[in-house]
Amino acid sequence: MNEPFTHELTVAIEAVRQAMTVCQSVQQSLVTADTLTKRDKSPVTVADFAAQAIICSALAQAFPQDMVVGEEAAGELRQGDQRPVREAVVQAARSVLGGHVSEADVLAAIDHGGGDGSAKRYWTLDPIDGTKGFLRGGQYAVALALIVDHRVVLGVLGCPNIDFAGGKGAIFRAVRGHGAHGNVATATTAHVPGRTDEAWVPVSVDDLRLAAHARFCESVESGHSDRTLATKIGEALGITRRPLHMDSQVKYAAVAHGEASIYLRIPTRSGYEEKIWDHAAGMIVVEEAGGKVTDIDGKPLDFAHGRTLKANRGIVASNGHLHGEVLNAIAASTTQ
Repeated sequence: MNEPFTHELTVAIEAVRQAMTVCQSVQQSLVTADTLTKRDKSPVTVADFAAQAIICSALAQAFPQDMVVGEEAAGELRQGDQRPVREAVVQAARSVLGGHVSEADVLAAIDHGGGDGSAKRYWTLDPIDGTKGFLRGGQYAVALALIVDHRVVLGVLGCPNIDFAGGKGAIFRAVRGHGAHGNVATATTAHVPGRTDEAWVPVSVDDLRLAAHARFCESVESGHSDRTLATKIGEALGITRRPLHMDSQVKYAAVAHGEASIYLRIPTRSGYEEKIWDHAAGMIVVEEAGGKVTDIDGKPLDFAHGRTLKANRGIVASNGHLHGEVLNAIAASTTQ
């Protein structure tokens, strides 16, 4: 690799691979028809915490001075009634970290992700973005990004169930100024220590310049975005194709490799603040693939405010060519 942050990228890719493997293992062993019927979220809880422990452990070992801003904290796991889940998390984490790792070590690794985003350089992590997609066997992502001076400079997005380059499951990586690349990452390849597979292929957004032919990408969960307004915006743009519904930051990956042209996340309530870990990795992958990401007012995403994007409102990701037209349609649709 000729990119800057070579060591950071190597560590991040391997950590995301390992987390993906654990998530897939937990999904296969713990998610059953019975858990879905009972709406039992314990399998995703186990995978979520174990993935954060694995990635935070790798980052702490490689970059001990770096803060990590993660979604999870181990306080809930320490409660007495959480013992079965806690033991399952430790067991899952040990499958990567080794049997010598204690329960206290695993909980401490999870809590290593408790940073507030105040440092000059820090990582942000969503160990499982798309928990309902995980439980349904649909799309979810392991998302890790490095932020320096309030700017996302590196992102790794693990998408275990995406179709990419003829395979099932992929990792996307991007370094600021050096493009975006994808690599098929199946359950059998994701966990090989020190893997130096060079089968990374450049990914790029589509070249579509007529909005009427575009395809929207939006959340499966209607509560994540204002679908009524999104439909209105689509009508203003003349879009007739059915939207692509998927969970998590996999939507960013879909835009980055041309499966969709536009991803909208319209706030469902006033004052809602997007979390940085929900967008950092996906944003840089789209931008380095040639696309554009702003909020719905056209402002760049601002990572200078700790754990949230409090200076922004909603998200628009596009292939770049259609971005101005989409923003105009949003403005027109919200003022009617």
